[in-house]
Amino acid sequence: MSIKITGVGSYIPNKVEKNSDFQKHEFLYEDGTAFSQSNTVIIEKFKSITGIHERRYIHQELNNSDIAFLAANKAIEDAKINPEELDYIIVAHNYGDVLHNDLQSDTVPSLATRVKHKLRIKNPKCVAYDILFGCPGWVEAVIQANAFIKSGLAKKCLVIGSETLSRVVDKHDRDSMIYSDGAGATVIEASNEEGGILAHESATYSFEEANFIFFGKSNKLDAADERKYIKMHGRKIYEFALSHVPNAMKSCLEKSGRSIGELKKILIHQANEKMDEAIVKRFYKLYGTTPPEGIMPMSINKLGNSSVATVPTLLDLVLKGKMEGQKLEKGDVVILASVGAGMNINAIVYQF
Repeated sequence: MSIKITGVGSYIPNKVEKNSDFQKHEFLYEDGTAFSQSNTVIIEKFKSITGIHERRYIHQELNNSDIAFLAANKAIEDAKINPEELDYIIVAHNYGDVLHNDLQSDTVPSLATRVKHKLRIKNPKCVAYDILFGCPGWVEAVIQANAFIKSGLAKKCLVIGSETLSRVVDKHDRDSMIYSDGAGATVIEASNEEGGILAHESATYSFEEANFIFFGKSNKLDAADERKYIKMHGRKIYEFALSHVPNAMKSCLEKSGRSIGELKKILIHQANEKMDEAIVKRFYKLYGTTPPEGIMPMSINKLGNSSVATVPTLLDLVLKGKMEGQKLEKGDVVILASVGAGMNINAIVYQF
């Protein structure tokens, strides 16, 4: 028995937020002081490091559970299954449903329960729950689905990564330009075909790294603003990722029994273009070689960083032939990898 992805789907918001839309923002340091550079310089430096030209935001009337449902529906249709046959619905996210301009995150009932409700699934034995694991949440949820199916607890699982980071960004923080909204979903099933999930690796580093990504106050020191926003120590995250993610990918590949030469693609969390390139270069360096051209599809330039949604969305785009020069065929071996709040890292070696 193998465990395979039989359906994929994504929801990419149609509201485009370009870099030029940040020209009128008042960017401030953590202590509330202003930057000496102009916004034009700040934005150009940002683009050269992250590779982001634009990102997507959801419209005011939508919420995180809404777009999770929309991606899930596409994955179910792609897999051609009856949703009543699902044993588990697992939704990876970080901030729940945050209404437009609201102060609170809403996670009761769980987003997975809300998705099940929107899918109109009646079967009470379809268990729905959420997973909080930072940006690697969707990859970790796939690992959990794999365990459920291997153990005999399930035959079919729906795994979703969905986030609306536009609802938790501080417009006075230049890092706010990184974040975006989106959702990606997959159906995971037991299969008689070869391949599927060959190996996986996960780790949490929290002794010194727990608060590299956190929730904090606005850089605009305004006592009237009671909201908290997503914050990060970018340099520390960059150094952490380069130190740990390549080794996790190598360990995972070795567990799979496949060679570096068999890899067709690396689908990595779309966090920062330069960071992702450095991770992949360091990974290949561990094998005394360099990355082949086109090994790492990138969507961050147009979609930004939508946290848990980046990897499943990227997978959907490649499998559906929506990325120029990128495709996957039956038998191809890939690595899915992510890094994020926790600090958590994980990887999966998968064969189509």
